[in-house]
Amino acid sequence: MHFYPFNIGDYYSHTRHLSEIEDIAYRRLLDAYYLAERPLNSGIASVARQVNMRDWEEEVGVVLHEFFVLTEAGWVNERADIEIARYRAKIEQASKAGKLSAERRFNKPSTDVQLNKKQETRNNSKAITPPDGVSVEVWNEFVTHRKAKKARVTPLVIDGIAKQAAKAGWTLENALKEIIVRNWQSFNADWVKDSKATYTPMKGIL
Repeated sequence: MHFYPFNIGDYYSHTRHLSEIEDIAYRRLLDAYYLAERPLNSGIASVARQVNMRDWEEEVGVVLHEFFVLTEAGWVNERADIEIARYRAKIEQASKAGKLSAERRFNKPSTDVQLNKKQETRNNSKAITPPDGVSVEVWNEFVTHRKAKKARVTPLVIDGIAKQAAKAGWTLENALKEIIVRNWQSFNADWVKDSKATYTPMKGIL
Protein backbone atom coordinates (compact mmCIF):
# COMPACT_ATOMS: atom_id res chain seq x y z
CA MET A 1 0.00 0.00 0.00
CA HIS A 2 1.24 3.47 -0.86
CA PHE A 3 -1.55 5.12 1.13
CA TYR A 4 -3.31 4.37 4.40
CA PRO A 5 -5.80 6.35 6.54
CA PHE A 6 -4.20 8.33 9.35
CA ASN A 7 -6.36 9.64 12.21
CA ILE A 8 -4.31 12.36 13.91
CA GLY A 9 -6.43 12.47 17.06
CA ASP A 10 -6.43 8.70 17.48
CA TYR A 11 -2.70 8.50 16.88
CA TYR A 12 -1.92 11.26 19.37
CA SER A 13 -4.07 9.73 22.10
CA HIS A 14 -2.14 6.44 21.83
CA THR A 15 1.37 7.81 21.32
CA ARG A 16 1.68 11.06 23.33
CA HIS A 17 3.67 9.21 26.00
CA LEU A 18 6.36 8.20 23.49
CA SER A 19 9.69 9.93 23.27
CA GLU A 20 10.62 11.75 20.10
CA ILE A 21 12.76 8.84 18.88
CA GLU A 22 10.09 6.28 19.79
CA ASP A 23 7.49 8.30 17.90
CA ILE A 24 9.73 8.39 14.83
CA ALA A 25 10.32 4.65 15.17
CA TYR A 26 6.59 3.95 15.34
CA ARG A 27 5.86 6.00 12.22
CA ARG A 28 8.63 4.27 10.30
CA LEU A 29 7.46 0.86 11.45
CA LEU A 30 3.92 1.61 10.29
CA ASP A 31 5.16 2.88 6.92
CA ALA A 32 7.28 -0.24 6.41
CA TYR A 33 4.38 -2.48 7.46
CA TYR A 34 1.86 -0.89 5.10
CA LEU A 35 4.31 -0.64 2.21
CA ALA A 36 5.23 -4.34 2.39
CA GLU A 37 1.71 -5.46 3.41
CA ARG A 38 3.20 -8.18 5.58
CA PRO A 39 4.62 -8.69 9.12
CA LEU A 40 7.94 -7.10 10.05
CA ASN A 41 11.02 -9.27 10.56
CA SER A 42 11.13 -11.28 13.79
CA GLY A 43 14.40 -9.96 15.22
CA ILE A 44 14.38 -6.48 16.77
CA ALA A 45 17.82 -5.74 15.38
CA SER A 46 16.65 -6.80 11.92
CA VAL A 47 13.61 -4.54 12.18
CA ALA A 48 15.77 -1.62 13.31
CA ARG A 49 17.92 -2.07 10.22
CA GLN A 50 14.77 -2.39 8.10
CA VAL A 51 13.60 1.10 9.13
CA ASN A 52 17.15 2.54 9.15
CA MET A 53 17.31 3.02 12.92
CA ARG A 54 20.28 0.83 13.86
CA ASP A 55 21.48 3.28 16.53
CA TRP A 56 18.06 3.23 18.23
CA GLU A 57 17.46 -0.48 18.49
CA GLU A 58 16.21 -0.14 22.09
CA GLU A 59 13.55 2.42 21.13
CA VAL A 60 12.47 0.26 18.22
CA GLY A 61 12.08 -2.69 20.61
CA VAL A 62 9.95 -0.63 22.99
CA VAL A 63 7.56 0.34 20.18
CA LEU A 64 7.38 -3.20 18.82
CA HIS A 65 6.46 -4.68 22.19
CA GLU A 66 3.78 -2.03 22.81
CA PHE A 67 2.09 -1.75 19.41
CA PHE A 68 2.93 -5.03 17.66
CA VAL A 69 2.59 -8.74 18.44
CA LEU A 70 5.35 -11.23 17.72
CA THR A 71 4.08 -14.27 15.79
CA GLU A 72 5.70 -17.08 13.83
CA ALA A 73 5.39 -14.88 10.72
CA GLY A 74 6.98 -11.87 12.42
CA TRP A 75 5.77 -8.70 14.17
CA VAL A 76 2.13 -7.96 13.26
CA ASN A 77 -0.12 -4.98 13.90
CA GLU A 78 -3.85 -5.77 14.15
CA ARG A 79 -5.06 -2.31 13.11
CA ALA A 80 -2.78 -2.27 10.09
CA ASP A 81 -3.91 -5.76 9.08
CA ILE A 82 -7.54 -4.57 9.09
CA GLU A 83 -6.72 -1.64 6.78
CA ILE A 84 -4.65 -3.86 4.48
CA ALA A 85 -7.54 -6.36 4.26
CA ARG A 86 -9.94 -3.54 3.34
CA TYR A 87 -7.53 -2.26 0.73
CA ARG A 88 -7.11 -5.70 -0.83
CA ALA A 89 -10.87 -6.22 -0.85
CA LYS A 90 -11.35 -2.96 -2.75
CA ILE A 91 -8.65 -3.93 -5.24
CA GLU A 92 -10.26 -7.34 -5.74
CA GLN A 93 -13.71 -5.81 -6.17
CA ALA A 94 -12.42 -3.28 -8.71
CA SER A 95 -10.62 -6.06 -10.59
CA LYS A 96 -13.76 -8.21 -10.74
CA ALA A 97 -15.85 -5.24 -11.88
CA GLY A 98 -13.32 -4.48 -14.61
CA LYS A 99 -13.27 -8.08 -15.82
CA LEU A 100 -17.07 -8.26 -15.78
CA SER A 101 -17.34 -5.04 -17.78
CA ALA A 102 -14.80 -6.32 -20.30
CA GLU A 103 -16.67 -9.62 -20.65
CA ARG A 104 -19.96 -7.80 -21.23
CA ARG A 105 -18.41 -5.68 -23.95
CA PHE A 106 -16.78 -8.73 -25.52
CA ASN A 107 -19.92 -10.87 -25.45
CA LYS A 108 -22.37 -8.12 -26.45
CA PRO A 109 -24.00 -8.97 -29.80
CA SER A 110 -22.71 -6.58 -32.42
CA THR A 111 -23.88 -8.26 -35.65
CA ASP A 112 -26.79 -5.89 -36.20
CA VAL A 113 -24.64 -2.83 -35.59
CA GLN A 114 -21.99 -4.07 -37.96
CA LEU A 115 -24.56 -4.84 -40.63
CA ASN A 116 -26.13 -1.41 -40.25
CA LYS A 117 -22.74 0.25 -40.60
CA LYS A 118 -21.94 -1.84 -43.67
CA GLN A 119 -25.33 -1.05 -45.19
CA GLU A 120 -24.89 2.63 -44.48
CA THR A 121 -21.45 2.52 -46.06
CA ARG A 122 -22.89 0.88 -49.17
CA ASN A 123 -25.68 3.45 -49.39
CA ASN A 124 -23.28 6.32 -48.91
CA SER A 125 -20.88 4.95 -51.51
CA LYS A 126 -23.72 4.80 -54.01
CA ALA A 127 -24.83 8.33 -53.21
CA ILE A 128 -21.30 9.79 -53.43
CA THR A 129 -20.98 8.78 -57.08
CA PRO A 130 -22.50 11.48 -59.33
CA PRO A 131 -25.58 10.28 -61.25
CA ASP A 132 -25.53 10.19 -65.03
CA GLY A 133 -25.68 13.64 -66.56
CA VAL A 134 -24.53 15.44 -63.37
CA SER A 135 -21.07 17.01 -63.27
CA VAL A 136 -18.74 16.29 -60.38
CA GLU A 137 -18.64 19.97 -59.45
CA VAL A 138 -22.42 20.32 -59.17
CA TRP A 139 -22.71 16.98 -57.41
CA ASN A 140 -20.11 17.87 -54.79
CA GLU A 141 -21.82 21.17 -54.08
CA PHE A 142 -25.17 19.38 -53.75
CA VAL A 143 -23.76 16.80 -51.33
CA THR A 144 -22.22 19.58 -49.22
CA HIS A 145 -25.53 21.44 -49.32
CA ARG A 146 -27.46 18.38 -48.07
CA LYS A 147 -24.96 17.77 -45.28
CA ALA A 148 -25.35 21.37 -44.12
CA LYS A 149 -29.07 20.71 -43.81
CA LYS A 150 -28.35 17.42 -42.03
CA ALA A 151 -30.13 15.55 -44.79
CA ARG A 152 -28.94 12.22 -46.17
CA VAL A 153 -27.99 11.67 -49.80
CA THR A 154 -29.38 8.32 -50.90
CA PRO A 155 -30.36 6.77 -54.24
CA LEU A 156 -34.03 7.07 -53.22
CA VAL A 157 -33.65 10.82 -52.63
CA ILE A 158 -31.92 11.36 -55.97
CA ASP A 159 -34.52 9.26 -57.77
CA GLY A 160 -37.29 11.41 -56.31
CA ILE A 161 -35.57 14.63 -57.37
CA ALA A 162 -34.96 13.22 -60.86
CA LYS A 163 -38.65 12.34 -61.28
CA GLN A 164 -39.74 15.83 -60.19
CA ALA A 165 -37.13 17.39 -62.50
CA ALA A 166 -38.42 15.36 -65.46
CA LYS A 167 -41.98 16.38 -64.60
CA ALA A 168 -40.91 20.04 -64.72
CA GLY A 169 -38.95 19.52 -67.95
CA TRP A 170 -35.60 20.05 -66.23
CA THR A 171 -32.42 18.03 -66.28
CA LEU A 172 -31.36 16.49 -62.99
CA GLU A 173 -28.25 18.67 -62.88
CA ASN A 174 -30.31 21.83 -63.33
CA ALA A 175 -32.67 20.71 -60.59
CA LEU A 176 -29.73 20.16 -58.25
CA LYS A 177 -28.39 23.62 -59.11
CA GLU A 178 -31.79 25.14 -58.35
CA ILE A 179 -31.86 23.38 -54.99
CA ILE A 180 -28.46 24.85 -54.12
CA VAL A 181 -29.23 28.38 -55.36
CA ARG A 182 -32.63 28.57 -53.65
CA ASN A 183 -31.37 26.81 -50.52
CA TRP A 184 -34.00 24.10 -50.83
CA GLN A 185 -33.67 20.69 -49.30
CA SER A 186 -35.28 18.93 -52.27
CA PHE A 187 -37.05 19.70 -55.54
CA ASN A 188 -40.68 19.73 -56.59
CA ALA A 189 -41.99 20.42 -60.08
CA ASP A 190 -44.81 22.57 -58.66
CA TRP A 191 -42.25 24.95 -57.14
CA VAL A 192 -41.01 26.03 -60.57
CA LYS A 193 -44.07 25.62 -62.81
CA ASP A 194 -44.85 29.35 -62.84
CA SER A 195 -41.27 30.51 -63.22
CA LYS A 196 -38.98 30.49 -66.21
CA ALA A 197 -36.36 27.81 -66.28
CA THR A 198 -33.07 29.29 -65.16
CA TYR A 199 -31.13 26.49 -66.81
CA THR A 200 -31.31 24.59 -70.08
CA PRO A 201 -34.37 22.28 -70.00
CA MET A 202 -34.26 18.61 -70.91
CA LYS A 203 -33.92 17.93 -74.61
CA GLY A 204 -37.15 16.88 -76.29
CA ILE A 205 -39.32 18.46 -73.56
CA LEU A 206 -39.37 22.09 -74.81
